[in-house]
Amino acid sequence: MSVKSRRSLLLASGAFLAVAAVAVPVVVGTASADPASANQPRIVGGDKASLSDHPYAVYLTDAGGNQFCGAVIVSSTAVATAAHCAKAVEKQSIRVVAGREDKRTDEGDVLSVSKVWISKGYNDPTQGDDIAVLTVRGQLGYRPAQLPGNGDAASYREGTKATVLGWGRVADGGDRSDYLRSAQVPLVSDSSCRSDYSVYDQKTMVCAGYAEGGIDACQGDSGGPLVVGDTLIGIVSFGDGCGKAGKPGVYTRVSAYTDDIEAQAKPRIFG
Repeated sequence: MSVKSRRSLLLASGAFLAVAAVAVPVVVGTASADPASANQPRIVGGDKASLSDHPYAVYLTDAGGNQFCGAVIVSSTAVATAAHCAKAVEKQSIRVVAGREDKRTDEGDVLSVSKVWISKGYNDPTQGDDIAVLTVRGQLGYRPAQLPGNGDAASYREGTKATVLGWGRVADGGDRSDYLRSAQVPLVSDSSCRSDYSVYDQKTMVCAGYAEGGIDACQGDSGGPLVVGDTLIGIVSFGDGCGKAGKPGVYTRVSAYTDDIEAQAKPRIFG
């Protein structure tokens, strides 16, 4: 089994751009100097989405404008994303693109990053702690996603329908989406996900997807949000392919990091 992260840059072969309903795990190795050389996830089996419904959905590019991951606004000065996305590109080269539904336009805002926080337990997506917070230079004038309570279990009940958002690939190895896409996927029980992925850790991960496959996140969707309503319950992390039967997407369980995210997202006051 090849488990990979779902990060993907425009120059990459495209194993990670996902833009549909479930996250697809892909093992991410050491970040390359060429961000396009990394595997990435995308959304498969989804539909076109609107930022008017999901204003907190944003994406990340390198300094050259190449999209490689997704992210989600968590305050007026910060976005959350996957740790493997934050490590893929040097801080000075990361750009947060907000308010741009169609990547072919110049709408919205492009902000550089002043600070990168990565969970200190992170080593590899399949080992958990795949979470990061980026502090931007300037203000994000868009409604942030809500965070679940610390350790909240109610939002993670088996069968709960969640929405995954991204600009990644629309099929495994397929074309990248020019516009925001979304897909609905049901949450999978911890026991079921553990049988699908031996590396699964219910404390830091959550799975979502259909047993028959067909809807999932893909290359390029890594770091993007999995929401129930407007509550952020997951961050696209890794998976085995995109939309494969019996291989749901694996997401970072946000409720395990709510306190950390809130601490990092709080606007700093300088006197």
